[in-house]
Amino acid sequence: MIDNDKPRDSAAEDELKGVPEEFLDDGEDETEGGADDALGEALAGLRRDLEAAKQDVLYAQAETQNVRRRLEREKDEARAYAATGFARDVLSVADNLTRAVQAIPESLREDEKMKGLVIGLEATQRELEKVFASHGITRIASIGLPLDPNQHQAMLEVPSADHEPGTVVQEMQAGWMIKDRLLRAAMVAVAKKPD
Repeated sequence: MIDNDKPRDSAAEDELKGVPEEFLDDGEDETEGGADDALGEALAGLRRDLEAAKQDVLYAQAETQNVRRRLEREKDEARAYAATGFARDVLSVADNLTRAVQAIPESLREDEKMKGLVIGLEATQRELEKVFASHGITRIASIGLPLDPNQHQAMLEVPSADHEPGTVVQEMQAGWMIKDRLLRAAMVAVAKKPD
């Protein structure tokens, strides 16, 4: 509809003379409401899509951060426990060296001809223990302690009136830890009540 209250441009009025009234309707009352509804729905859809995209970005950032942290932790563990396989292999050498030093009788320790050999073996044993310590490899304490299945492997039970049942009374093979992980369980004999 043409609004008669508004001032009109005379040239525009001249062009519109003779055009029927129904064609001069500007359509604001019917189509504008429909366009506003469609525009509102489209805008609401875009907002939902934007929120979903924001959530997807946040999840992706969180996942990336988790992956980064996991890789850092794995790298630190790999560095900390890199010597594990080598250490396990060297433990048998340490066991044999310990047995050799313990097997030397006192008479040979004082013999002038053997003294250098004994001192050399003991120095080698100390150096090996020092290298183990520098890599976080420590011996597990056993004798006189209660059996700990996380660190000790009970090989046999020994009747004993002097010890509480379940106490380690003999160590057959030393156990070792690398930092906070078990490298090798100690093989031990455990006290039991006498028959």
